[in-house]
Amino acid sequence: MRTVFLAGGIGSGKSTVAHELERLGCCRIDLDELSREVLQPGSPTTLEVARAFGPELLDERGVLDRRLLAARAFATSEDAALLERIELPAIARLLEERLGALSNTSDPPAICLVEIPLLDRADAMRHLASETVLVDCPLELRRVRAVERGMTEEDFDARVANQPTDEWLRAHADTVISNTGTYDELIAQVHAWYEAQKGGE
Repeated sequence: MRTVFLAGGIGSGKSTVAHELERLGCCRIDLDELSREVLQPGSPTTLEVARAFGPELLDERGVLDRRLLAARAFATSEDAALLERIELPAIARLLEERLGALSNTSDPPAICLVEIPLLDRADAMRHLASETVLVDCPLELRRVRAVERGMTEEDFDARVANQPTDEWLRAHADTVISNTGTYDELIAQVHAWYEAQKGGE
């Protein structure tokens, strides 16, 4: 089983690519979903977050108030780094467990696609990937597409400020899929990449 990391900035079309590859037969793991799993009530990571950012983050059932956590954790760069030090190792362990379970099944998938929201925060997981694929799209075009989907320009710019630059992403990608044209042109590139993987089996 080959593990492929899929990266791309907000509005790049990464989710479109991920869903198409899943439709073609890839197994898909969304790292955002794993991050929610490690913060389930009663988990060691949830309890550690509460110790670091305040017990009032948890309600009587142990459910984490994510909005309050975000307000506290992203108040300063130091607090954001603290949250990452708590969360990221747990996410990396869970990802490794999931990949191990998939590869040990009687019929493992040929490709497991892992959607990575922030590739620059994934150093602890990089050794798990056979290849990193980047969905690349210019910043201005991404802004236009995000606004068309209902996001404000201010929100878009704030999110971009916390993401790695396009230059950094291209430097750390093995394969780049360009999303500057039409939907059909993007899907054609996705199919070409997928067919190339099948040819290498």
